[in-house]
Amino acid sequence: MVDFIAALPGRARVALLGNLGVRLRVLAADKALVLLAYTVLALALRGFTFGSPTIQIDEQFYLLVGDRMLHGALPFVDIWDRKPIGLFLLFAAIRLLGGEGIVQYQLVAMLSVVATSLVIWRTARMIASPLGALCAGVAYQLFLSVFFCFGGQSPVYYNLPVALVGLWMTDLMIRRRKPGALLLHGLGVMLVIGIALQIKYTVMFEGIGFGLALMWRIRRMGWSRPQVTLAAVAWCAAALLPTVAALAYYAAIGHADAFIQANFLSIFARHEPYLASLWRLTKEMLALTPFWLALFLAPRRFGKLGLTAGGEAPQALPFLRIWGLTAFGGFLLLGTWYDHYLAPVLVPLSILAAPALGRLTPHRWYTRLLLGFGAVAALVVTSVNMSDHGSRAEMDVLLTQIESARAKGCLYVAEGDPMLYHLSNSCLPSRYVFPNHLVSLTDSEALGVDAQAEAHHIMDSRPDVVVITAQPQAHPVNWPVRNFLMARLGSDYVLYGKARVGTRDFLVFQNKALSGKRVVAVR
Repeated sequence: MVDFIAALPGRARVALLGNLGVRLRVLAADKALVLLAYTVLALALRGFTFGSPTIQIDEQFYLLVGDRMLHGALPFVDIWDRKPIGLFLLFAAIRLLGGEGIVQYQLVAMLSVVATSLVIWRTARMIASPLGALCAGVAYQLFLSVFFCFGGQSPVYYNLPVALVGLWMTDLMIRRRKPGALLLHGLGVMLVIGIALQIKYTVMFEGIGFGLALMWRIRRMGWSRPQVTLAAVAWCAAALLPTVAALAYYAAIGHADAFIQANFLSIFARHEPYLASLWRLTKEMLALTPFWLALFLAPRRFGKLGLTAGGEAPQALPFLRIWGLTAFGGFLLLGTWYDHYLAPVLVPLSILAAPALGRLTPHRWYTRLLLGFGAVAALVVTSVNMSDHGSRAEMDVLLTQIESARAKGCLYVAEGDPMLYHLSNSCLPSRYVFPNHLVSLTDSEALGVDAQAEAHHIMDSRPDVVVITAQPQAHPVNWPVRNFLMARLGSDYVLYGKARVGTRDFLVFQNKALSGKRVVAVR
């Protein structure tokens, strides 16, 4: 062992044998060690979720759509949703990695989180010490889990290109370049933003902020207003190119109307209960209290004491603040304020908090509060979610019931997990297979069809098996649809089995036409 340690490079040897403060500072300054630390942290936070098929309903649906795309299904036409095509293409690519796709998408998500943390560390080095920058990447990972992004939610993936663009933009804002070079760099920046837009359209807020910053920068270089306007048009075109290409493809195959309805029109017909949204926002702002202290209280105190941040390029701070304001403003404008909508804000917030982190006594409490609260909250949120949503073993009991009850017809998951379609390899009884789209009032007017008429259409197709939860899970409940489903289940189906997955009780109904099959009940 002594010989092994003696053979290590100097920094690694100090990291193993030095006192804690020295070890941390050595680690924080070495990219390879930082990458290793972030990887270990990601495994600790996410490893025990690997293989769980029920982490979050959205990512279950993304995997289902990605899988069915490889079998010819076309998003917005064969399967309806409002997410951009790029997100489904990403999950289709992940399906090519083999297996069921569950562990695969979770591993890809983890790698994306690690890479994003590394970009945060590099960007934070401009305004903070190496240790503060290291803590910024740690804070990002912890609070991703706090805000329900411990799996493969979409921000886990698109935060990486946006963080890279943020680093790129920061460099453009602080280094001298010729206007022509800035124009070309801006085209690259906006093209990457455009690609990220095809994972989630809310990236537009950061894209607008970055675009305005580019216009300001090139104007300061001496370009006239007409020249700046032409540059802005070119940058906007680059940002819109991936979306226009997707629309052009759908138009070429005769489905432009389906693309436009799902991607651009449906969002305006969505209705969220305001009080529930406001309560979510209140909880989220309270959970971010350690960030607010690091961002607003710490700089004032450090300034009075004459303490510096120790960054490589402190002149980058104004742009980073603009990035943070843009991301946070975009979050507020969304109005629905689901927990995972905060994930994009965590990138600039973590960077901006870095100067307050990694400090010595008596200022280390900022670090302890932010990382300590984040660690405890991440563990609690992830553990409670895993318990509430159920285990793979519990899901397998439900799947056994479904497979036993089903002949060659379709499964219909009226309420529950889209993962059931994927794991049972069932045919789909409708375009609207994300359960909440029909059984919740939130999207009932955004689908492009009448929700109750679609429920009639599905039940008239006589699926072999219908799965529904004993108690409504999607709120606010679309009671006309729910009551219709329960009435049809009572008249045309028999209760075949029951299974508990996490805190949810599932009912498995079998078509009466299959009455030759043995009826059982699992409790």
